[in-house]
Amino acid sequence: MEHLEMVSEVKHQRIKANGIWIHVAEKGTGPLVLLLHGFPELWYAWRHQINYLAQHGYHAVAPDLRGYGDSDSPIDPSSYTFHHVVGDLIALLDHFGEQQAFVVGSDWGANIGWHLSLFRPDRVKGFVALGVPYHPRSPTTKPVEIIRNFFGDQSHVCQFQEPGRAERAFARYDYLTVMKKFILMTCKDFLASPPGMELIDFLSTPSVLPSWITEEELTFFADKFQESGFTGPLNYYRAMDLNWELLAPWQGSKITVPTKFIAGNKDMAFDFETAGTKAFVESGLFKSLVPNLEVVIIDGHHFIHQEKAQEVSDEILSFIRRFPPNASI
Repeated sequence: MEHLEMVSEVKHQRIKANGIWIHVAEKGTGPLVLLLHGFPELWYAWRHQINYLAQHGYHAVAPDLRGYGDSDSPIDPSSYTFHHVVGDLIALLDHFGEQQAFVVGSDWGANIGWHLSLFRPDRVKGFVALGVPYHPRSPTTKPVEIIRNFFGDQSHVCQFQEPGRAERAFARYDYLTVMKKFILMTCKDFLASPPGMELIDFLSTPSVLPSWITEEELTFFADKFQESGFTGPLNYYRAMDLNWELLAPWQGSKITVPTKFIAGNKDMAFDFETAGTKAFVESGLFKSLVPNLEVVIIDGHHFIHQEKAQEVSDEILSFIRRFPPNASI
């Protein structure tokens, strides 16, 4: 029951930020570390890191991103662009009176962290991205079309585009099963189902839980999603092409903040031919876009901050400890 004691020490509040209410979980005092979860997660995905960072002299703050958990969930997919979510985060930093923060993001949280670093490098002391590297914006082709060309209509990104489709498919299962299908997935290919099949039907449900998570922890996620639903989280995918349009002014821009990128060697699409994370990281293009970059590959899957919690926590701490207190970049 250690994790329950851990969670009980976490302070919760809802903050009016950028016109909506954002729920944050926080613990500790010291330099601010902002922890950004992915799909389909919550602040709770960082339960191990919140505790660890607080013990080591940091103020760990993990929001439920807009659309998730106890934060507001605007209806319109166009309210889920990087501009909106980065705006939420800037408002959180202002709320806490912090000019700069360390930022850690996984999955969609990594994507958001990249764009926070792109838009407002003055507010990011250092960034740790988990699983998702910074990809250059195509000058000609929208991201959904690129993914369709590479992986077909059956990819999760394509299936998630149509409002209501994934929600209806997910609703054939109880919320705990949906959580198990995603958080415990060991799929190494890009996420796609066979033709004529919904992704959620294709994902397997493990009969035995891995040692790194309990039924109780998975139930915490399931109960929250039962309250808030999946439309907010899915709207991030539905805003992808709009993001592309809005990002045109940053065409060719680099990420200048100091960055550590951590990926699991069994993450989906890590080894995927020429389009995989491994090939991209090794190509030199990633480093050219993010000059101040360190890459760490560890043994694990997609939700590596939960699966390999201690290892990831140590990697985060070793990175942020390089920066002297109160020093701006």
